[in-house]
Amino acid sequence: MSLLELSLTEVAAKLKAREVSSTEVTQAALDRIEKRNPRINAFVKVTPEHALSMAKASDARLAKGEAGLLEGVPLGIKDLYCTKGIETTACSDILRGFVPPYESTVTQNLWNAGAVCLGKLNMDQFAMGSSNETSCFGNVRNPLDEDRTPGGSSGGSAAAIADFQCYGATGSDTGGSTRLPASYCGVVGVRPTYGRASRYGMVAFASSLDQAGMMARNVEDAALMHQVVDGYDEKDSTSVNRPVPKYSELLGQFSPKGLKIGLPKEYFIEGLDPRVKALIEESIKRFEREGAEVVEISLPHTKYALPTYYIIAPAEASSNLARYDGMRYGARVEGDNLVDTYIKTRTAGFGREVKRRIMIGNYTLSSGYYDAFYTKAQKLRTLLTQDFTNAFKQCDVIFTPTAPNVAFKLNEKLSDPIQMFLNDLFTGASPMAGIPGISLPAGTVDGLPVGLQILANHFDEARMFQVAYAHQQMAALPKLQVKAA
Repeated sequence: MSLLELSLTEVAAKLKAREVSSTEVTQAALDRIEKRNPRINAFVKVTPEHALSMAKASDARLAKGEAGLLEGVPLGIKDLYCTKGIETTACSDILRGFVPPYESTVTQNLWNAGAVCLGKLNMDQFAMGSSNETSCFGNVRNPLDEDRTPGGSSGGSAAAIADFQCYGATGSDTGGSTRLPASYCGVVGVRPTYGRASRYGMVAFASSLDQAGMMARNVEDAALMHQVVDGYDEKDSTSVNRPVPKYSELLGQFSPKGLKIGLPKEYFIEGLDPRVKALIEESIKRFEREGAEVVEISLPHTKYALPTYYIIAPAEASSNLARYDGMRYGARVEGDNLVDTYIKTRTAGFGREVKRRIMIGNYTLSSGYYDAFYTKAQKLRTLLTQDFTNAFKQCDVIFTPTAPNVAFKLNEKLSDPIQMFLNDLFTGASPMAGIPGISLPAGTVDGLPVGLQILANHFDEARMFQVAYAHQQMAALPKLQVKAA
């Protein structure tokens, strides 16, 4: 087995045992990126000198027995996180040349734990998209089938992990942007409870929905990463001050016997690929055989989740993206006067999907339409939250498909925004309620991965990880294979 085929936890253990050095591991990842990234386009900026410098510092700490939880492990960072001294663009032309003078809290927590930064990962522009086709750096290809999308917006993160270019990566999840790519690429993607991980230093899309999420090749790796990044941050006013469990140490301390699994009838509907449905049903049967109980539940306002999301998220985006005017940082296109400079800068800097969402957001917030759209959407958000509150009175976790289909072909839905929005059908409701969710592999259809989504109650990530780990152990699915360059 090559170094790159090891999981994050496996390579961390070998590093701590001094069986291999961080410099060797980091160089192996950089070599893989050099060979494969021109095809996959997962990384938009590679920082080899910086990575090897961090690896050398890790080796020195390892020699002294001062290893952090992620000491010496090379990771990729979604280009949504500010990284001090490294260009951060959110994959938009309007932020070209922006080099942050500060570090995001999530990435700082990773570096404090000893992780190594390989570079910045591709994404849908400002995290707006489900297929990683809106990036100013071009689309990412799914390494399992290079004619297909890796999903979005964290498509670069999922593709880099699935292609063995890094051991783990940061993602972000506003309406499913860690979970959908995880499903399409056969990896694990997490969205924690809103407020569990700091948003400080993340480029904002929709502030009441955005949440940092970790991505990895298995559940234990993702749990360990969240153990490192989760926690209170006084620099984030939405951060929640409560203890973070040692998720990775709790994984095996669980028995499915007596677990109540909720199955929402609204998620097993027409339009769901029957082969996807069959794999989710088999996952549930595994738990039943171990003594778990299945409870049919209803989330009656689910049908309003996507319309609600696509009113609230663009409304918040139109406000957040108003700051990009060419005056302080990023791109600037000179006009005849101040207003003309604003218009030319934003016209040239923003992509088509971003412009679409800004226009939708401004429309729903405008005089005469605010109450008709935005106020009603917020009321529906309350009802969606109540649905989940009532559901968790009947069950411990909720099982659903992550997506209604497998990864679709590139350009297949790009011209039809409505069809693209429907990819978030099963992931868009839970962010409204702020509850945690995880997507992990459930099997394959025609060789393409299918994701199982597990949702849990607020701040019940520990049980969510335990149930996901139990599924991973019971399913015993074949591991991803390294492709030749």
